[in-house]
Amino acid sequence: MAASSNSSLSGSSVSSDPEDYQPPIWKSYLYQLQQEAPRPKRITCPQEMESRPKYYGREFHGLISREHADELLGGYEGAYIIRESQRQPGTYTLALRFGRQTLNYRLFYDGKHFVGEKRFESVHDLVTDGLITLYIETKAAEYIAKMTTNPIYEHLGYTSLLKDKMVSRLSRGRSEQRRVTFQRDDKISSPLLRRSALKECPERQCSYEKIHNFKVHTFRGPHWCEYCANFMWGLIAQGVRCSDCGLNVHKQCSKLVPSDCQPDLRRIKKVFSCDLTTLVKAHNTTRPMVVDMCIREIELRGLTSEGLYRVSGFSEHIEDVRLAFDRDGDKADISADTYADINIIAGVLKLYLRDLPIPVITFELYSKFVQAAKIPNPESRLEAIHEGLLLLPPAHHETLRFLMAHLKRVTMFEKDNFMNAENLGIVFGPTLMQPPEQSALTTLNDMRQQKLVVQLLIENEEVLF
Repeated sequence: MAASSNSSLSGSSVSSDPEDYQPPIWKSYLYQLQQEAPRPKRITCPQEMESRPKYYGREFHGLISREHADELLGGYEGAYIIRESQRQPGTYTLALRFGRQTLNYRLFYDGKHFVGEKRFESVHDLVTDGLITLYIETKAAEYIAKMTTNPIYEHLGYTSLLKDKMVSRLSRGRSEQRRVTFQRDDKISSPLLRRSALKECPERQCSYEKIHNFKVHTFRGPHWCEYCANFMWGLIAQGVRCSDCGLNVHKQCSKLVPSDCQPDLRRIKKVFSCDLTTLVKAHNTTRPMVVDMCIREIELRGLTSEGLYRVSGFSEHIEDVRLAFDRDGDKADISADTYADINIIAGVLKLYLRDLPIPVITFELYSKFVQAAKIPNPESRLEAIHEGLLLLPPAHHETLRFLMAHLKRVTMFEKDNFMNAENLGIVFGPTLMQPPEQSALTTLNDMRQQKLVVQLLIENEEVLF
């Protein structure tokens, strides 16, 4: 990230036209404060301490009182020592001089040194980072509290355009999910148009809302927050980075960033075990490529295969296909020339769905679908399932819709493949629905409801979707 330490945000102009977009001008105040922060000064012990732990150096002064530590520091800003606690022998305290007083912190070591969340290779680095943080938070407490009130993120040309497009497309996509009422004569109060299962939906591409996948990150060299344009201070773990799109922001700013992550393909290292929404946004597709390609191949040559989805394919070949998708993406070869046994392709599809970090029917909605399946009245049960479908994330809803339309066509060849909706429900129930607590007992107890949910989704696919 290009950054200027002598610039301020005022006077910057941003056009809504991406052709006229100019990089933001970063705010320098916190950077200047970091440069002014006190430097650490190690106060060494004049004699060798036999009780000194091997992971401490000459800054260790043994079992001394707080008062003695205060005298050793001598009023020098940034001076520090390590002492063994008199109150709790065997534990260690970092005594640090800052703001004309001695601050005492319980010091820990587990291979790295720490007093809080951050972990450091050396005590010197820990003190350096601590002094920076103390100085900035003391001098700029009010500034930090207000730095998110006028975020540059809201004014960036590419960001505002992306956000506007997402909002409009998302609203259109959601409007397609129409609420229906089920009646005893199996008719519905408002007509629903049958949507072709294999029909592409370009209108909904890229319209899926996705939260950022922020993780604590250590930046090498000066870095500025891409939300508030302020410097990210400290020696390590200065902020967070989205592992899917690379957005860099303060930890406190990350809570305010909109759910508009646009994953970068260079950061998505695999297809299997990747979050469903992340994958489709990164590849700019409506559904995961694995689902589209496997279903296309199965419908081309496997609908009459006996025991389709029930009969297992050769596990080593299934693993080969998984690796091919992770390596080659949509260029993976799953044709009959390479894998003649259609059960291998069916096994790959089931493996992909089973390995999703968030199941197609999400953890949050699992209990809602299970409870819906327990409703004795058929019409009320379908209405409850439909309510759950409306709450699914758009990418999950579209993937489930496409899969159920495919499984409905599988049942049309029941005389050949011996797979009806109930049989497919047994196969796909535990694959599409998993309890959030990952309890084997819960899964066992809910197997009947899992099977019934998928069975009803297949049988009523035209109505529910």
